Amino acid sequence: MIQKIRIATRQSRLALWQTEYVADTLRRAHPDVEIEIVPMSTRGDEILDRSLTKVGGKGLFIKELEVAMMEDRADIAVHSMKDVPWDVPEGMRIGAVLQRADPGDAIVARDDKDSLTALPENARVGTSSLRRQAQILAVRPDLKVKPVRGNVETRLRKLDEGEFDAVILAAAGLKRLGLGGRITGRLEMQECLPAVGQGAIGIECRSADEDILEALYSIEHGATRRCVNAERGFAEELQASCESPIAAYGEVRDNEIFLRGVVATPDGSQILRGSTRGSPTDGVSLGKELATELKMEGADKLLEAVRESS
Repeated sequence: MIQKIRIATRQSRLALWQTEYVADTLRRAHPDVEIEIVPMSTRGDEILDRSLTKVGGKGLFIKELEVAMMEDRADIAVHSMKDVPWDVPEGMRIGAVLQRADPGDAIVARDDKDSLTALPENARVGTSSLRRQAQILAVRPDLKVKPVRGNVETRLRKLDEGEFDAVILAAAGLKRLGLGGRITGRLEMQECLPAVGQGAIGIECRSADEDILEALYSIEHGATRRCVNAERGFAEELQASCESPIAAYGEVRDNEIFLRGVVATPDGSQILRGSTRGSPTDGVSLGKELATELKMEGADKLLEAVRESS
């Protein structure tokens, strides 16, 4: 019987919120187990003056946490699944995925603009995501999409100081921080599919830790896991990173997974869309099948051009 679980976490307010949420969930499921939180700094949090794409991607947010587990300084780590690359390091695995929160993208705009179409001509829109940039420009090519780094509060401050007319942020993150009231509108799914895993919290652990895996299994949300598996299968087949201009969203409909996917160029001038549905028992295969269909339409060439230009 396991007696203690040490949780490695980033120190951003959102990461700490998610970690406390997981800790409380584990305490309810295993009241006799001591839960310890181990805050850590990561390279992704420290680099604020350069694009993550150029210095290693969103994997920089979790690498130090994985090292802590490998060195037995922590037992598990809590991640936003949208930040977790599909190729988890050897010896590690995603031990549990919790029930997904709001998966969508939110608009936080000055003058309470509630949609892309409501934004003024040539409005300045802040987002650090090529996925969002591509899909936004496909709808509104006149918009001036600019990169914005920093935590949620920093991005909102830049909006409030007039640097942007609107910023686009994950709705789940805003709501978890008690900032849902800042949301002025939404990007509809037909406009902008979310990132792979967006809205879901994942818990990473060592593959060989059977006691930890058993403890995590009790808080797993099966439907969310199957949908996220499908989305990650889509990314794997495309060999895409967290920074690639791709999107995927799976949901359970009539006991099947309905999966939608997008591959685009960063400027939104070319965008491939597809969808499929199938058995929820093997979401990864479903994701790979959809990616293969889009590769037949030229998705590989679009992504290769992005890699060469980065």
